[in-house]
Amino acid sequence: MNFFIIHGVYANPEANWFPWLKKELENKGFEVIVPKFPTPLDQSLESWMRTIAKYEGRINKETVLIGHSLGATFILNYLENTGKKINAACLIAPFHKLLGSPYDKLNKTFIDKQFDWEKIKSSCSKFFIFASDNDKYIPFDITKELIKKLNAKFSLVPNGGHLNKESGYDKLPILLETIKTELGF
Repeated sequence: MNFFIIHGVYANPEANWFPWLKKELENKGFEVIVPKFPTPLDQSLESWMRTIAKYEGRINKETVLIGHSLGATFILNYLENTGKKINAACLIAPFHKLLGSPYDKLNKTFIDKQFDWEKIKSSCSKFFIFASDNDKYIPFDITKELIKKLNAKFSLVPNGGHLNKESGYDKLPILLETIKTELGF
């Protein structure tokens, strides 16, 4: 089993809880890759697909993709566009559609479309969604809609904001615990 952590808009591999999770998983002997995606300059689905293409040989049926915010949205696009089979996807503060916010313009190539949910689910049978009930960027109704579309297991983090460093999360123990219990290590 290996892990990829996919950051979101205006973030990077050192942001939020990513370094903590990487260290925790590496301490258990797993390979963890945290690519740097172009954002906000040159941010597009196409540029992000070019970035992940460098790792194609390491993404396989044992891979767990972990994405925060736009990183989670990117995972949906990746699964839909490549048809590659993976072990599981952990989506933190995810969204799948326009949010009616200033971020829509920057994120448009990732979300201004109709997703092929059956194709996405055929690439990954285990989806885990983590979100809060007071995310200032992602309306909770969008989270609930995505849970239903993916038939995902859901973990609520009450008053967790966007589950990022700004909301007080430089660690995300609920995610690590889910990986341990649900994916068996």
